[in-house]
Amino acid sequence: MNDIESNQADSKISQLRLSINEIDESILNLINKRLIIAKEIGDIKKEKGNFVYDKSRENQVMQRLNALNKGPFKRQALHQIFTDIISACREIQTPTKISYLGPEATFTHIAAMELFGHSSTYIPQIGIRDVFIDVSKGKCDYGVVPVENSIEGAINHTLDLFFESDLKICAEKYLNISHAVLSRSSRIDDIEVIYSHPQALAQCRGWIRKNLPNAVLSECNSTAHAAQKASKEEKTAAIANSEAAHIYGLQILETNIEDHSNNITRFLLIGNDESNPTGCDKTSIMFVISHVPGALFKILEPIAESGINMSKMESRPTKHENWSYFFFVDFDGHIADEKIKHTIERMNPYCKYIKLLGSYPRAQA
Repeated sequence: MNDIESNQADSKISQLRLSINEIDESILNLINKRLIIAKEIGDIKKEKGNFVYDKSRENQVMQRLNALNKGPFKRQALHQIFTDIISACREIQTPTKISYLGPEATFTHIAAMELFGHSSTYIPQIGIRDVFIDVSKGKCDYGVVPVENSIEGAINHTLDLFFESDLKICAEKYLNISHAVLSRSSRIDDIEVIYSHPQALAQCRGWIRKNLPNAVLSECNSTAHAAQKASKEEKTAAIANSEAAHIYGLQILETNIEDHSNNITRFLLIGNDESNPTGCDKTSIMFVISHVPGALFKILEPIAESGINMSKMESRPTKHENWSYFFFVDFDGHIADEKIKHTIERMNPYCKYIKLLGSYPRAQA
């Protein structure tokens, strides 16, 4: 390219950048206009006593934008940007505090941010029980907790806490779990100790056996806590998500080290909301059966006869009576649906105890 062509190219770039500046200004003005309208909606919601967080409405917004988007804007980028725009609008209505299983950069933290965006206030807790307590006592508006993993199964502690709590399930989130090796060192051969959560260590057994068979495995209460420890010690590494590397100043030595690529964890949003029907919902209940022959069959029979899809069933000891169990069941539909309501009414006579945990928008795994 000669000097004349180079000058012409520079002039063209300057013109295009001026156009981008004008577009950015328009975007900024429109976002601020959206915030003002959202504030008005929030004021009306407060007068009516409605909850600010409305997952069904947010799903409608995203579905509409996905349908309107003709590209080249990628769907994932669109979702991330508008999640933060919606988050900013929610915050101007009512500041929202979210309790989550911490510390910062856990997978639960990431799931919470995908639900609420970056404008909300996030409060880390050291245990799942502490998250329930935060929300029950009104210290936080919502809590985010893991409930099951596609490979390792249910997180029993979360299930057990629903018996003690009056909190409801307000939403769910599925998150792809991908593990990385993080360290102060730049060489995998230097690693003598690996820190991580027991579940993460279990999910990466094959990689560890092949690449660091002599390393000492040290369990932590979270993958983020493992990253914290590795950031302070030489010749150690953490198995955690890549985001933790940026937060704790670690190098990413390997990524995607999990033994199974279809590793997904389901998280629950807990609070006091009662979600409106969306047409694509899930209902969760828990119950204890009576000690009579065929009781479990009689309880499940109404679900089968109604044609409702039961997507999950787990059992846990009640801990109050030997050989007595809670059953946790998820099925498609909303408690406002006549079919769901009638089915639960038919189940009730065979239960010593039955509790609706919540009806909420069904997330895509």
